Amino acid sequence: MVNMQLGDVAAWYDVHGDGEAVVLLHGAFVDSRMFAPAMPSLVGRFRVYTNDRRGHGHTPDVPGPISYDVMAEDTIAFLEQVVREPAHLIGHSDGANVALLVALRRPDLVRKLVLISGNFHYDGILPGVLDGFEDEETMRYLGSNYGAVSPDGEEHFPIVARKLAEMWETQPDLTPEDLKAVSTRTLVMSGDDDSVSLEHTIALYRAIADSELAIIPGTSHLLVMEKPNEVYPLIADFLTNDPVPTRQPIRRAAPA
Repeated sequence: MVNMQLGDVAAWYDVHGDGEAVVLLHGAFVDSRMFAPAMPSLVGRFRVYTNDRRGHGHTPDVPGPISYDVMAEDTIAFLEQVVREPAHLIGHSDGANVALLVALRRPDLVRKLVLISGNFHYDGILPGVLDGFEDEETMRYLGSNYGAVSPDGEEHFPIVARKLAEMWETQPDLTPEDLKAVSTRTLVMSGDDDSVSLEHTIALYRAIADSELAIIPGTSHLLVMEKPNEVYPLIADFLTNDPVPTRQPIRRAAPA
């Protein structure tokens, strides 16, 4: 476990295993601990990096707002200075949104892309979902989890929570036209009862030409915790193997 200075951020990361590089990008209000269930499927096949973003987990917050743009730039710096080679990016929720921006800005740094429960535009979140983070009991639980490892202490959690809430009001704001520039082979994944609307997830899948879609039945936005034994082997297979030639291609049919 190491802290690496990336610009103004003392970024915490850990690395396990050998092979092609995989970088795991966690969601909001949590940190790399959420990926513990991923390790049995990935370590042994890949060199797996876990990285806590600014204001999350072991990485301290810094003055100023948090945005997807700045987190994408942090991740690009991490890939350049720590990983030092193209990597597979696996992102959940906010981590998926960050991974998507990295793939758009620096496709040379990305081998394959896995977007789990991500949204390319802020209107992709179902109405009322974010209101749940105003619940006192939920915030107390998240604050305690944050304080268990954060160098800033539990008392700093409301500041980070406010920064994220302000970000979500206007970000991300990509369009389907923007997504056409994604050249990386991509797996789009979602729960069937996700906080991101299924219509939005399908729009994400359709806008990225070289993409595949997986909807995990009986799961929510937290599908990576609810059914890790379905989610992570599917991801490992996607990262390890080439696409299977389909016999009746429609979307992937060669131009006439």
